[in-house]
Amino acid sequence: MLETDLKGVDVEIINRGIAGEVAETTAERITTEVALSKPDLVLWQLGTNDALERVPPEEFAATVRSTVEWLKSQGIDVVLVGLQYTPLYAKDANYFAIRQTLSKIAAQENVLYVRRYDAMQFIEHARANEQLMARDDFHLNDLGYRCMAEHVARAVVVNLFVKRTVKRAPAATAE
Repeated sequence: MLETDLKGVDVEIINRGIAGEVAETTAERITTEVALSKPDLVLWQLGTNDALERVPPEEFAATVRSTVEWLKSQGIDVVLVGLQYTPLYAKDANYFAIRQTLSKIAAQENVLYVRRYDAMQFIEHARANEQLMARDDFHLNDLGYRCMAEHVARAVVVNLFVKRTVKRAPAATAE
């Protein structure tokens, strides 16, 4: 999808995600992974396991913020992909707090934040006649993952376009 939208750009996706891992553990691996693969962009899907493991939001925030700052200092663009939607945790206070924390960090660090929770919730309601969730009513099925991959790819492409447009916009002058 990215190569289609970004004609002439060679895109290589390396999936380094580990199921069930919390942000702190992933953050420890990121430095090694970055040194080995030298990516231009890191898509970091996080938060769901932290919320389920009851990681305090302030600890989660410290981990995410320091890792994003480190990645940016290495010249690597960062996209944060948020928590997954599930009706099971829609009213869970810790789940909500982790979502809010991630959104706040993305805004403060000026990195793209893909609101996966909102997208999954929208997809579920918009395609009510199509089953997108797996039998566990927590994970997506193949069609759901395809929809989410398309959503993330579109967000990345639109973000690149917006960044390019902003950089090219002439500076305003005061008269």
